Amino acid sequence: MLIESRRRAYLTAMQVVNWLPRTELPFAAPSRPELLEAPEPLIETPIASAQVAKAAVEPVARPVERVKVEVPRPTPSVARPASKPVEDAEDAPVAAKAPPVPPPRFALQLLRAGRCLLLVELPTGGAFQARDPGYLLLKDMLRAAGLPDSPQIVGEPVRWPLLVRGTMDQGPEAARDFVQGFLSARLEDAPCVCLWLIGLPAVRFAGEANAQSYNRELQVEGLGSAWALPGLELLMEEPQRKADVWQAMRRLMARWKESNE
Repeated sequence: MLIESRRRAYLTAMQVVNWLPRTELPFAAPSRPELLEAPEPLIETPIASAQVAKAAVEPVARPVERVKVEVPRPTPSVARPASKPVEDAEDAPVAAKAPPVPPPRFALQLLRAGRCLLLVELPTGGAFQARDPGYLLLKDMLRAAGLPDSPQIVGEPVRWPLLVRGTMDQGPEAARDFVQGFLSARLEDAPCVCLWLIGLPAVRFAGEANAQSYNRELQVEGLGSAWALPGLELLMEEPQRKADVWQAMRRLMARWKESNE
């Protein structure tokens, strides 16, 4: 049997405040009557149950977000100089690329009559035939100029563009360089006193001139003296032009006549 003081120490360690022995202990103090009364059962009220259920259903309140305070920053009085060009570059429209210039199309035949060379436009692109109206007109012009009326053909016709396909530049400048190079090579073989340029392609790409230069004498670098003339087809369509050709021919005729004597 445990000593009373030790038993109370055990019960205190087990957090037992009130206790009753199953049997009457010897030398024990009499029990207090209020400890022997049975406690009333705890009855859960509906109001308490409803409050517990409501608390379980209600979500936990979200923490209040902190309001972000914008701190005003000092703005410079002068804008950055680099920002303006960037805006202008974005707003500026993109320059459209210039379309490539299509190559000119022409055919030229080089002839020799006495001390003169004739670069003649071929209206149809084909070589001259003996009974062609344009060729007959050319023979009449040579007789009027005092030159042989049966000119010699020098080389093959110059046809442009040279290539139907390809990436080679065949624009107007390339055509001019080619025609002038062709004539320069022929002049090295046999010089002439006057180069007749008959037709707009011949005037444009050999003499670097235009239709306003018809019936005038030109000085072309590397080619010497040249005479610009309308095309044979244009002279047949507009016969009144023949008078201007005749007037210009009379001014230049002495040059090749002296050479032929």
